[in-house]
Amino acid sequence: MSGWMKRGSYDQQYHHKQSKYVVKEYSSSVAMEERYEHKTQARIQDVVRTKMMDKYVREEPMIRGPKFMVRLRSHTVFENTPIKLFCTVEGFPMPVVKWYKDGVILCVSSGPYLVEAKGGVHTLEIPRCSTDDTAQYAAVACNSHGQASTQASVIVKRFKQEDESCSYAWLPYTVAMLPEIQYTKINITFLDKFGPVFATEGQSATLTATMTLNPNLANLQPEAQWYRDDTRLFDSKWVKIDTGRGVTTLTIPNLFKDDEGLYKIRLVTRGGTAEHSAFVSVSDGPPPVPGAPGAPMDIKIHDANRDYVIVSWKPPNTTTEGPILGYFVDKCEVGTENWTQCNDHPIKICKYPVSGLFEGHAYYFRVRAVNSHGISKASRMSDPIAALDPTEFENLHAKKLGGTLTVVSYHDEVEAEGKPPGAPSGIHASEIDRTYVVLSWTAPSYSSKAPMWYYIEKCMVDGGAWQRVNTQVPIRSPRYAAFDLSEGKQYNFRVVSANIYGASEPSEPTGPIETLQLKGVPSAPGQVISTRETNTSVLIQWAPPKEPNQLIGYYIDQCVKGSKDWTSANHKPHKDSKFVVSGLTTGETYVFRVQAINELGLSDESQESAPLTVKAALTPPSAPYDIALLNCDGHSMVLNWKKPLHSGGANIKEYYVDKRRSGTTMWREVHIPPVTERLYKVEGLTEGAVYQFQVYAANLAGLGPAAKPSADLSCEAWTMPEPGPAYDLTFSEVRDKSLLVEWQKPVYTGSGAITGYHIEYAKKGTSEWTTANETAVSHRFLKVTGLEAGASYTFRVRAVNAAGVGMASMASDPVTAKAVEGSQEVSCVVDEKSGDIVLSFESCQITEGSQFIWKKNYKEMTDFSHGVVIKTEGSSSKLIFKNADKGDFGTYSVSVTNTEGVSSSYTISAEELAKMLELSYDIRHPIIPLKSELAYKILERGRMRFWLQAEEISSNVTYKFFANNKELSGADPNKMGHDVSTGIIEFIMDHFTEENEGTFTCQITDGGGKGQSSLVLIGDAFKAALAEADYQRREYIRVKEGPHFSEFLSLQVGDDCSVTLVCKVANLKKESVFHWYKEDTEIVPDVKPDLGSGVCKLPIKLFSLKTAGVYKATISDDRGKDKSQIDISGKVFDEAINKINQLAGASAAELVINCTATGIQLQCHMKYFTSEMNITWCHGEAKLSHSDKTVIGGSPAMATIEVIEPTERDKGKYSIVITNSENSHKRTLDLSGDAYEKAFAEFQKLKAEAYADKNRGKVVGGLPDVVTIMEKKTLSLTCTVCGEPKPQVSWLKNGADVELDDQYIVSLDQGKFASMTIKGVSMENSGRYTMIVQNKYGGESVDIVVSVYRHGESIPEVKPTLTPKTIIPPKLPIEIPQAKSQPAPSPAPSTPSPAPPKAGRGMKSPTPTRRK
Repeated sequence: MSGWMKRGSYDQQYHHKQSKYVVKEYSSSVAMEERYEHKTQARIQDVVRTKMMDKYVREEPMIRGPKFMVRLRSHTVFENTPIKLFCTVEGFPMPVVKWYKDGVILCVSSGPYLVEAKGGVHTLEIPRCSTDDTAQYAAVACNSHGQASTQASVIVKRFKQEDESCSYAWLPYTVAMLPEIQYTKINITFLDKFGPVFATEGQSATLTATMTLNPNLANLQPEAQWYRDDTRLFDSKWVKIDTGRGVTTLTIPNLFKDDEGLYKIRLVTRGGTAEHSAFVSVSDGPPPVPGAPGAPMDIKIHDANRDYVIVSWKPPNTTTEGPILGYFVDKCEVGTENWTQCNDHPIKICKYPVSGLFEGHAYYFRVRAVNSHGISKASRMSDPIAALDPTEFENLHAKKLGGTLTVVSYHDEVEAEGKPPGAPSGIHASEIDRTYVVLSWTAPSYSSKAPMWYYIEKCMVDGGAWQRVNTQVPIRSPRYAAFDLSEGKQYNFRVVSANIYGASEPSEPTGPIETLQLKGVPSAPGQVISTRETNTSVLIQWAPPKEPNQLIGYYIDQCVKGSKDWTSANHKPHKDSKFVVSGLTTGETYVFRVQAINELGLSDESQESAPLTVKAALTPPSAPYDIALLNCDGHSMVLNWKKPLHSGGANIKEYYVDKRRSGTTMWREVHIPPVTERLYKVEGLTEGAVYQFQVYAANLAGLGPAAKPSADLSCEAWTMPEPGPAYDLTFSEVRDKSLLVEWQKPVYTGSGAITGYHIEYAKKGTSEWTTANETAVSHRFLKVTGLEAGASYTFRVRAVNAAGVGMASMASDPVTAKAVEGSQEVSCVVDEKSGDIVLSFESCQITEGSQFIWKKNYKEMTDFSHGVVIKTEGSSSKLIFKNADKGDFGTYSVSVTNTEGVSSSYTISAEELAKMLELSYDIRHPIIPLKSELAYKILERGRMRFWLQAEEISSNVTYKFFANNKELSGADPNKMGHDVSTGIIEFIMDHFTEENEGTFTCQITDGGGKGQSSLVLIGDAFKAALAEADYQRREYIRVKEGPHFSEFLSLQVGDDCSVTLVCKVANLKKESVFHWYKEDTEIVPDVKPDLGSGVCKLPIKLFSLKTAGVYKATISDDRGKDKSQIDISGKVFDEAINKINQLAGASAAELVINCTATGIQLQCHMKYFTSEMNITWCHGEAKLSHSDKTVIGGSPAMATIEVIEPTERDKGKYSIVITNSENSHKRTLDLSGDAYEKAFAEFQKLKAEAYADKNRGKVVGGLPDVVTIMEKKTLSLTCTVCGEPKPQVSWLKNGADVELDDQYIVSLDQGKFASMTIKGVSMENSGRYTMIVQNKYGGESVDIVVSVYRHGESIPEVKPTLTPKTIIPPKLPIEIPQAKSQPAPSPAPSTPSPAPPKAGRGMKSPTPTRRK
């Protein structure tokens, strides 16, 4: 709080006229009279300050009235020179500054004056001074809380005229005139700059810039000006600024999203300015409730008045949160901590008028956002604002009373006659919104001491009466906001002034004023384009929305390509349609989108931008340099130059060379197209002429600047015997005391071959060259040692031939003997797992596009056909020798491109290589060491445990056990396993018998290692082990005393090919129970197990794949349970089938012929047949397979093959071969000659009979066997008949024809529905009726017994005494219709057949007509 403020003197009531007059007496003089107006304004300001102290509550950070932080300074200048006056003012609201010249306001719209205001800094510039500009200049700053002024004198002298005295030197606030000074230009260089900051609300941030000044003068230090988004920042409770001793620091102790923006430090000196800027991003802090929105920001107070203010704000981004439903506005009176909510329901727009304030009280305001999850944190509170009349002090005036007295008073305190005031004028709308309009007007001339107030009236345009707006509170100031208006409506307003004596006439009404009508949120922004900026930032540009709807700004979202994790790039609305997104990951690919925002909220998202990988934008390369002459033959010159220091972010693709004659200015291009190498032969030159050359470099971004022109080069042929200069010196493996130099051999070799090279070096800045190698080296690289750490050196190379030492190469750029920070060396090891020889290098630097270049003896490796592999992952690279040999020794080097020279090398000598080859062989062919060789141990039940112990095994170990070179199975009941922790591998054999005598072996494989151990059990050693196993088995049975399997399940094939499961159980008692199972489903055999003998059998009927599966047997009682199981599949099944093949083949009978209605069938009877048997049918030498022509099958008693519809081609020898693992059995039949003819005739006969049987007349169904019916009823016997051709139907009664009359009616409908109806049956109609159905292929007869009983009698029980259905044979010969394309077959031979039973005449059913 300011020192002049009265603490604790606040009174709740507003004392309107505490002091009626403020009078001050002072002596008068002629000079003072000239300053009267100035003193008058000063006295008014004193009154204002006095009243402000008593009237308003203030606090230290709250700066209401204007205050000049930098005041105007007086100047003396010569005419026709420019001058600029500076001042800096602060206050809230931001003061308005007006300029005065000798007390008269300056007209800045015309005339020789330029006025500029930016961020509180105000300037008045006179570009060309004249003597008329000599005057006193004043800057007067005003806002609603008061005014302040500053003055300065400007004296314009004629050229070389003596200084004149200034008549304004006596004025207050002036300073002594300074003599003309020739200002020193101060150069500012930033040593340390602040970078982008990414923080969260509630954290702090510090921006620091360190600089050097040249010259550094204590009395001419630069002014540090900090800006955020081009708005000047000053030291306040929100930011702290500290500058001094070459360092300027801006600290934000408590970050809010309002603090986000582009921060700039501007250092201002007489010689100019130096600037640096960086973006500060402030993201939302943790919300009070998960999912709640971020806090609003940028709280602004508009149109503060006696009892209301208008609060506006900007909405937060909702990238991941739900949409915002509205906002709550809170207020807090200054001096208290009691926040109260101003609105009961959330408001949906970002502006709200807060009314009901107490006049003279000061308030803070803040805003909270609401969504479906909850309420956000509060925004940063606004600056304090006082509820007061902004025009109150405009009523102050000063009046000279005469003599030495002046009075300062309000206009309404002047005595006057009592009468109403005049009408206001100039009413207009200074601000228009959706639901309110801020009106301003000019007060009438008023001299009464009675208070005056105003009433505002409104009416709708085109109708409606005038209504008073302010019905409760009189308006004292000529400015007021009319609230509660309708959106999009037109209104007229007028004002009436009043006092205690009455009211004035209404003012002239305003023209139609239409309130705003928001159409909604903005439309989505247009196309979003992203372009590269730096390695960590991207420039985003977009098209503004087509429907901005009072646009506030934009939010930009970013997302890594392929994910849906959108994050905000900015957390405060951005006004421009382009934005630099910082803090991105180099090499990562992003997409971007933009949302527009207004008071109602956020628009839809724009379309996503195209994916963009973050890396620096491309620029043209810098200029090449150091153009050197390598050879000249009198007509051409060979040039070389050094590549540009900066490639511009892309590879240099081409160079352009220009030439000119020395002394001329015209450059000419010497080659088309451009060259790609830095070695070029310029031809077509004039011998003896002197030339200059320049070179351009180009990349994808364009053509760079030209190189500095070369020295004058004379086109004279080189004839010296010594070699020309080497070129292209490069450096690698730079360390603190050594480095490696490489170069290219000279183009001009002199009179003989080059035999070696000398390398010379000199410290930077000296001309003393030192030869690094006294003896010339034959290769084109050398490691220079003995350097001084941190010193810089230049190098050059001289080639040597028989004639002597040649020309020196062009000196290299300075190279500092200092290792790259964090650099590492190449390591060489033999991989412990693969045995490969591996050279590894870890780069301390890596960038996008970096490549590892491996060389052998400093020649790039290109041949990878001998098992040399390069593997690079991230910042690590390996050179791997898969199949190294003795010729691979040498020096291997690696360099990393796009780094600061990261490189290293390793030399493999022949001796070291030999040792590594031996180690590699041992690794690739390891022997797994064993702690214990293979041994055995006999377990209970006589089981045998074979085991060994290795030194170490992994979880991936594999192993096999063998007995007499036959692999043992670890399947149940045997067991096999290992223990990684102990290294033990074991195999438990469930049955150790006499068949197991021999050698047992275990083979182990673990990774690349192998191991083996064997155990021999023969002779006495085996007998002892077997005896022990038998003993342990018997002892187990004796001790356990429970039922068990003495012989486990086995599959037996009998001599009759029957398959049986057999096992043997022992130690049973009466209660012992035996069960059979297949696939865990119990099987109940036809014959119960014989537990008395202990032998249990389960026959498997019709053994085949259908019967395969897992069979299990259990024996149990109250002492325990034992089980045995066998899997009849795979090998077990194949062995059983093989046994069946052997037995069935031996029992196979000779082939016999059996004809069928479809063909000739060959049969081979045997003990058993199943399709899984290995049986082959042959016709001659050709094997037959199952097809539509040859059907292969059989039954359990025989195997068959049937030739369908045989022809002449089917004659010949047929054979069947039954094969087993030991031998085969073959049976043959010659189906030809008489055998074939008989068989074919039999086939034709059976075929004809089958055809006749299929097509003969038949009764399909419908007739009962017995019919019982009461007399006088009607009986209908109906059935369905069939046959081709359609059969004839006749009826018999007791063997005689049924005579047709009115009582008997017979019908045959559609040739298949036959019926006989007997009307009014009587006792005489009882009897046996016969229906005969017949066509040319035969037929059949059916009997029906009809029993008639009288009315009242019980229904008789009649049992049919019927003869079976009688088949009527066909007429011979049987004719089978043939297709027209085929010749008719010869009729089947006629065979005698019994004569059909005589059916008598019968009654044939008439052929019925088609029913309608």
